[in-house]
Amino acid sequence: MRIVIAALLGVCLAGTALAAPEQSIPPKPRPGAPEESTIVLAQANSSNIAFERWIDRFRGRARSAGIRDAVFNAAFQGVRYNANVIQKDRNQSEFTKQIWEYLDSAASETRVKNGRAALRQNKRLLGEIEARYGVEAEVVAAIWGLESAYGSFRGSEPLIEALATLAFDGRRGRFFESQLIAALKIIQAGDVPPRRMTGSWAGAMGHTQFIPTSYLSYAVDFRGDGKRDIWSDDPTDALASTAAYLKRFGWRKGQPWGVEVTLPRGFNYGLTGERVKKSPGDWAALGVRDTRGARVPNHGRASILLPAGAQGAAFMIFDNFHVIERYNTADAYVIGVGHLSDRIAGAGPLQSGWPRGDRNLRFVEKKEMQRLLTRRGFNTDGVDGIIGPNTIQAIRRFQSSVGLVPDGYASYEILKRLR
Repeated sequence: MRIVIAALLGVCLAGTALAAPEQSIPPKPRPGAPEESTIVLAQANSSNIAFERWIDRFRGRARSAGIRDAVFNAAFQGVRYNANVIQKDRNQSEFTKQIWEYLDSAASETRVKNGRAALRQNKRLLGEIEARYGVEAEVVAAIWGLESAYGSFRGSEPLIEALATLAFDGRRGRFFESQLIAALKIIQAGDVPPRRMTGSWAGAMGHTQFIPTSYLSYAVDFRGDGKRDIWSDDPTDALASTAAYLKRFGWRKGQPWGVEVTLPRGFNYGLTGERVKKSPGDWAALGVRDTRGARVPNHGRASILLPAGAQGAAFMIFDNFHVIERYNTADAYVIGVGHLSDRIAGAGPLQSGWPRGDRNLRFVEKKEMQRLLTRRGFNTDGVDGIIGPNTIQAIRRFQSSVGLVPDGYASYEILKRLR
């Protein structure tokens, strides 16, 4: 189960603005000692010299990719090594939000209220987009809400400088260089001048945070004015591009992303997870019902997802869940988009509770859990800190051995029991 919340680079769209804040409160800088400031300045100067040499070498690779020298020169005018971008990249917290903490923000009353207002204010536009691409207006609005708080937090970093800094840095150099080449192609095509190409520190752009390669492949010119403009205050092309993207990956209008369900006493938790698919009728025969006690209508084959184990909400998820997953692979993000879209459409909050006393495991703790499970005879097939199917199955076997509900959830409580 992918329940971590993080900036997911390398997927088709970068969710670098996950659950964008409803208000922005810039942190106050910590005063540094003069000696510290001098060291930082010297490091920045040294990095910038090496960075300029890297740009000279990169020019040849850009030229080989079809970027004209005039475009390259205009794009890199005034570009310098951006130490702030590297700091943000380095300082991404190891700790991530639990799904209920994420959903508290993703579908907060403020975000729901703002989403309903955005839907009203853009009713005609979103209706046209829905008619053309077959993606419900509420779903497009929900992605807009999560990625930029309905356009309020689109990012103001100069994209060429940020991407060039990250490509030069080398930690994920190949990925960021591919994004930088794509960004130069966007500029060369005339969609946006270099100074207007801004976004997040990690390269996501516009109202719905496309990364450059996704923009090249999926962005649309909805009004036919010759440009695919996702940067302006007018969200038309950005929202249409989001719908076009979802349609491209198989969105089915009328099919829910998922439905909150209740599981019967004695349910076989080995049937949970995305690998097991049954019709809603087959799930109903096993006692699965929606929160009103009714059978879930037949929207196609579905899986049962327990993002927080047996103590949290359960969802029957359909193919549209996996389409949203193409936007961002974190289960919590998909549930956040889906639940927010339901709320915008008029639905109420989720009915189930969450194990709010639990906390996420750190990477080293996940590895510790795998080692302890294997030592006790519940083989996880490796110690890599990734809670995949083998680890989930090992947790289930351990839970069964000690009389716990075998939901496979990697909780801190399980780690404490193993210790």
